[in-house]
Amino acid sequence: MTARLTVENATKRFGGLVAVDGVSFEVPTTGVTAVIGPNGAGKTTLFNLISGALEPTSGRVLFEGEDVTRLAPEKRAARGLVRTFQLVKLFADLTAVENVAVGAHLKSRGGLLAALLGTPATRAMERRVDEKARALLDRVGLGAVADRRADTLSYGRRRLLEVARALAAEPRLLLLDEPAAGLDAEESARLSSLIRAVAAEGTSVLLIEHDMQLVMNTADQVVVVDFGRKIAQGTPAEVKADPAVIAAYLG
Repeated sequence: MTARLTVENATKRFGGLVAVDGVSFEVPTTGVTAVIGPNGAGKTTLFNLISGALEPTSGRVLFEGEDVTRLAPEKRAARGLVRTFQLVKLFADLTAVENVAVGAHLKSRGGLLAALLGTPATRAMERRVDEKARALLDRVGLGAVADRRADTLSYGRRRLLEVARALAAEPRLLLLDEPAAGLDAEESARLSSLIRAVAAEGTSVLLIEHDMQLVMNTADQVVVVDFGRKIAQGTPAEVKADPAVIAAYLG
């Protein structure tokens, strides 16, 4: 297997609007791929096709060689295709560690009856989940706020919390939708290092990002879309020097 993800001629129409127009690319089993382009270029719609939030009008999405084009988002997540969102989606009334534990439970075992009865095995599992969640919060720099409610955290910290929750699900492909939005320079640098470390451990990463410094420092390959079409693909240096990309996006 040479690709973690294959997008084949993906097209999405909304009435007369073509939001994604025949886009094809692959995400390798290693490394970081970034999708960039102007606002309204179709990036988030493309992510929605990959994650299963939308079905394409035509084209296919393959995950590790399996056609998942019509597969529901939760079933893709169970297979290891996990995403964050442009708008942070956390459980506001839960603590940071409880939010991450939600992601960890995707990989935990145990039935509802066992949870209600509080069996020794269930209690042991809950301890392991809590330990895992706290370790992930430490990893993203949020260990000190593990027991604070999510709605008391700054926007930048909530974005990092969502990344930690996604990592708790042990993704094979991690989709990050503008993960650096709202982060300060220190948080952005930590995020870049985290993404590289996650990729080095064997998780493929696909991200949408407007922070070009983060893209150039983090990505192995870049896919550029404009008006729903792919206009370039290559290394960060190749894309940065591409005349079509300069004209459409980098200016």
